[in-house]
Amino acid sequence: MRLETSSSEEMGKKMKVIYDPETDTLDLIFREGPIADSDEIREGIIVDYGRDGRIVSLEVLDASEHVAEPQSIAYELKGRQRVP
Repeated sequence: MRLETSSSEEMGKKMKVIYDPETDTLDLIFREGPIADSDEIREGIIVDYGRDGRIVSLEVLDASEHVAEPQSIAYELKGRQRVP
């Protein structure tokens, strides 16, 4: 397995997935920015919105009840590949 390191500027542009086993929460951070509003769309599923109304992040409480293996992730890119 190859680990990549990124500068903090690059990390601000990438989607992040963070699982905290102590709190059993799973966070999907789509973009950096301040949170203007949050909505619990279902019990334990919280969507955070920026000032522009776009989704900033999604938080899943009690993640191990919803995700089979919250400590592992498989990433798949579908569709066309980007042309450089």
